[in-house]
Amino acid sequence: MKKIKVLTVFGTRPEAIKMAPVIKELEKFPDIFESIVCVTAQHREMLDSVLKLFNIKPDYDLNIMKANQNLWSVTSDVLIKTKDIFENENPNIVLVHGDTTTSMAAALSAFYAKIPVGHVEAGLRTFDKYNPFPEEINRVFADSICEYHFAPTDTSVENLKLSNISVNHIYKTGNTVIDALLYIVQNKQADISNLGLDLSKRTVLVTAHRRENFGEPIKNICNAILKLIAQNPDIQVVYPVHPNPNIKNTVYSILGGKDRIILTEPQDYAPFSTLMKHSCLILTDSGGVQEEAPSLGKPVLVLRKTTERPEAVEFGTVKLVGTDCDKIFDEANILLNNQQAYKKMSEAVNPYGDGLASKRIVDILKTLSVQ
Repeated sequence: MKKIKVLTVFGTRPEAIKMAPVIKELEKFPDIFESIVCVTAQHREMLDSVLKLFNIKPDYDLNIMKANQNLWSVTSDVLIKTKDIFENENPNIVLVHGDTTTSMAAALSAFYAKIPVGHVEAGLRTFDKYNPFPEEINRVFADSICEYHFAPTDTSVENLKLSNISVNHIYKTGNTVIDALLYIVQNKQADISNLGLDLSKRTVLVTAHRRENFGEPIKNICNAILKLIAQNPDIQVVYPVHPNPNIKNTVYSILGGKDRIILTEPQDYAPFSTLMKHSCLILTDSGGVQEEAPSLGKPVLVLRKTTERPEAVEFGTVKLVGTDCDKIFDEANILLNNQQAYKKMSEAVNPYGDGLASKRIVDILKTLSVQ
C-alpha cells in the first residue's frame, strides 16, 4: 500500500508546541504515513527548545530568522524556500498551523504547487484585521486556501461556515495545545528552583509581548503590576520577558530591580508549563495560554482589546481586560482577594478539548486518497 505523504510546516514556538502532538501521532503509523517535517525557524532558539523537548528532528530547516526581520522578509523567504521542497516531495497534503506568517506563506506556496493544505486550529477570528496584527489576516488567508479545516471549537466551526467554507471540509477536533500540555505536565515536569520563587507567596505569572502592546500598552501593564505588588504583600510576580527590545527595554526600565518581581528570560515549554501549574493567576496577551491555563484551573486575564478565543470568555475561564492600568489592577485584585470570584473562574470548564485532538486529526488524514 502506498503511504500517505504528510508534509508539516511550522516556524515558531507556539506552532511547534501545537504541531508536535500531530507529528508524534503520525509517527505511530509508519505503515500508513510518510511524515516529513519542515521548519522555517521564523523563531530560532525558542523553536529549537520545543523540537528537543518532543524529540522532533526536521527533515528540512529553512533557518530564515535574521536580525531585524520583518513581515515582508519572512513572507518572501518562506514562499521562495518552500517552493523546491514542495515540488520535489510532492506530498499528498501540507499541514500548517494557526496564524503565523509562516503558516500563511507556506499555505500560499502549497497552493501555487497545487498541493492540498490542512489548517490545524482553523476558524479563529476577532473580525478586526489589525487586532491581532498580522495574525487575523494570516489565518483568514490560510483558511481561504485550505482543503481541510481542523477547527478546535464550535465557535471556530461557525466562523468557517460564515466564510462560506463547505461543511464537508470542516472538522471539529479540539485544540492540539491541550494534548501537548497534558503530555508535558504528566511526563516532563521541570525544575524551576533556579527562578528563586518564595514558596510562601502566591505567584502571578505574566506574559506580554504582542506588537499591538508595544509602547504605551506595555507601560500600562507594567504599572498595573507595580500597583498589584504594592497592594498585595503576599504575592510575587514572575515575568518571562520577550527579547524584542520594544518589550524588554520598557519592562526592565519599569520593573527591573523591584522587590517580589522576578524578570526572567523566556522559558522553555516544560518550565513554563510548570510555572503555570504553580501560579495562582495569569496575566497574558498570548493566545495559547488562554487555552492552556484553564486545563490547570488557573484564571486568566487577557491583556488585549480583542480575542479570537471567545469560547474561553463565554465559559468563564478567561476575562478580557485590555491594557488600561486601572482595569488590569482592579480585575486582578478582585481575583487575588475574592475567593468566590476566583473559584468561579478556576473551576470553569475548559472549552478547548480533552487531549485527543491530534488523534482525531490523524484519523481524518488516514482517509486521504493516494494516487
